[in-house]
Amino acid sequence: MAANPLETIEKIGVVPVIAIEDPAHALALADALAEGGLPIAEITFRTKAAAEVLAILKDKRPDFLAGAGTVLDLESVKACKDNGAKFALSPGFDPEITAAARHIGLPFAPGIMTPTDLTLATRAGFRLCKFFPAGIAGGPKALEGIAAPFNHLGVRFIPTGGVSLETMGDWLRHRFIAAVGGTWIARPEDMREGRFAEITAKAKAAVERARAIRAGEA
Repeated sequence: MAANPLETIEKIGVVPVIAIEDPAHALALADALAEGGLPIAEITFRTKAAAEVLAILKDKRPDFLAGAGTVLDLESVKACKDNGAKFALSPGFDPEITAAARHIGLPFAPGIMTPTDLTLATRAGFRLCKFFPAGIAGGPKALEGIAAPFNHLGVRFIPTGGVSLETMGDWLRHRFIAAVGGTWIARPEDMREGRFAEITAKAKAAVERARAIRAGEA
């Protein structure tokens, strides 16, 4: 795998976006994803369990690339550092947060939704951004238009929010898409009800579809 987890995300083409409620599910989740070919996850700070989950994975599954999502404040950046997050993403662009992430050497992808957001992100030196919320923000056509004036800078995107197994191809066929964020791969109810075999199956399906799309077979 690449040294930079964000490069690994690009190689695989999909990153599971996980809102995990119970730290007790952390290892089963990581094992299920890895078995399906996705040894990586964005653990979002939408739940109180996120920091503890990151710490567990750092300690018990050090080869699993556990990153953080929904990084909205400096406390979350500190939690990333303290609990071993290997990368982080945010839904929007905040120069204070991006500067703090850069200061601690945390691979980071800020979120954008408008040309103004993208101007700020590129001026700050970022070339990989999250596009959120991808579905209601207009889908691939909207992002194509937003990205057009910045294409010469080599900017790439991870659209998240409203992406599904069925719509992955609409995104990944574009060169400016690094990967898609997959909230469907492991939902809170899947973990609550112990459906880890289903998580493995969904991870495998996502990896195979991403590979087929990029090979021009889907």
